[in-house]
Amino acid sequence: MTRPDRTLYVVVCAAGPAGDVGRLVALAQDEQWIVQVIATPSALKFIDVPELEQQTGRPVRSQYRDPGEPRSPRADAIIVAPATYNTINKFAEGIADTYALGVLSEAPGLGIPVVILPFVNSALASRAPFLRSVASLRAEGVRVLFGPGQFEPHPPSSGGSRFDSYPWDRALAEVARSGD
Repeated sequence: MTRPDRTLYVVVCAAGPAGDVGRLVALAQDEQWIVQVIATPSALKFIDVPELEQQTGRPVRSQYRDPGEPRSPRADAIIVAPATYNTINKFAEGIADTYALGVLSEAPGLGIPVVILPFVNSALASRAPFLRSVASLRAEGVRVLFGPGQFEPHPPSSGGSRFDSYPWDRALAEVARSGD
C-alpha cells in the first residue's frame, strides 16, 4: 500500500471518459494517495470541477498559479488519463503551451514516473506522428499503456461505447509497478 503522504497528479484531457475521472481519483485515494487533478483547458468542459475539488480537497489546476498563491505539493507520480492524441504528441515534442503540458514536460527530467492511458481512435492511433510520439515517450521511460492488453484504440466515431470500460485501474496499477 502507498504511503499516505505521497502525491499523485492526475492530468485529465478533453476526451469522452474525462467525465468519469472521479473514478480514478477514488481508486487512488483508496490506495492512500493525495490526489491533485490538473486539467487541460479543453478538459474543463468535460469534468465537474466542484465535485472533483470536493472529492480531493484540492483545487483543480488548469493554469499556472499567481505569484504568492500556494504551490501544489510536488508529484511523486503522474497519470495522464484520458490522454488525447494532441496531448501525447505535444508531450513527446516537449511543447509546454499549457500548465498541464508544462508539468508533464518537466517530469521525466525530475525522475517523476509518468503513466499515460490514451483514449484515441484507430485512425489517429495509426498515424506515424502518434506512433513516433509513443516510441519517443517510452524511450524516455514514460509508461504509455497502448497496444494489446493495454489500451486498444476504438474505431472512429465509436468511442462513446467505450467510456464505461475505460481501464482507469490499469493506470493506477502501472504507477504501483513504477517503484511505489
